Amino acid sequence: MYDRFRKQHQAPRATARVRTQIAAEAARRMYDRLVQNPGETPVRLGDASEKDYYTAKRKAAAVLGHRVRPGDLPTDSEVREQVVRLADERTGLEPASDTEEELDDAEGEEEEPTLEAMADHLDRFAIYRLRLEPLESVKQDPRRHPEGDALFHSLQVFERARDARPYDEEFLLAALLHDVGKAIDPRNPAAAAVEALRGAVTERTLWLIEHQRDMAALRERTINARARKIIETSEYFDDLKLLRDLDEAGRVPGTPVGTIDEALGYLRGLDEEAYLES
Repeated sequence: MYDRFRKQHQAPRATARVRTQIAAEAARRMYDRLVQNPGETPVRLGDASEKDYYTAKRKAAAVLGHRVRPGDLPTDSEVREQVVRLADERTGLEPASDTEEELDDAEGEEEEPTLEAMADHLDRFAIYRLRLEPLESVKQDPRRHPEGDALFHSLQVFERARDARPYDEEFLLAALLHDVGKAIDPRNPAAAAVEALRGAVTERTLWLIEHQRDMAALRERTINARARKIIETSEYFDDLKLLRDLDEAGRVPGTPVGTIDEALGYLRGLDEEAYLES
């Protein structure tokens, strides 16, 4: 039977602005437990369950005074994006210490953070997953990429990189993540990838991702003199040549590849075995 009063008691559809507000508040509520857990065993972003996300989103909606249907709540991915953003903001605004010893250190050469150090404040592997998953929906020009979507291509390149440099995590990450910008800004994927990954990978990995397409332009003689000098004088030039070779080789239709879980599992194994330089 039709209920003429039912519609007026239903919660209205949530707008994009409301969803963003809820995602940001849910991320704020989850941040301390996920990223800065004060206990001895840190809780990582990837450890949060579906129930954890749902509870945080419902509480966030209630605190903000929004009556939202469950289906209109932000997705877990949207909340994870906000957690990553919040972590970047907070870790970038750490108050400076006034102790004499630390001031002396600050005057010296700034040490580049290692991948292990970055993992202490953020589950970087969750960020990698967050950036890789959308690539499955990125279809590529079949003339240049007959193998299919960007995720399949990225996993192919990673497999070949693992054969070539099995213990070089920075290089392996460049191989796995080199195309994540295609799901963010197809017009300028390299810059988008660098921006999305900054703080979660080292400068070497970022440089390889940023200039991977320049290597193709160099071989095609379409690169300008300034850009040519930048890449040819870099200490990572040989790495860049290899990455480009692997990128071009990783375009075989139907070749067996692993999954995102398997690729990240291998990288976690390297991290745990302390193959990285400190």
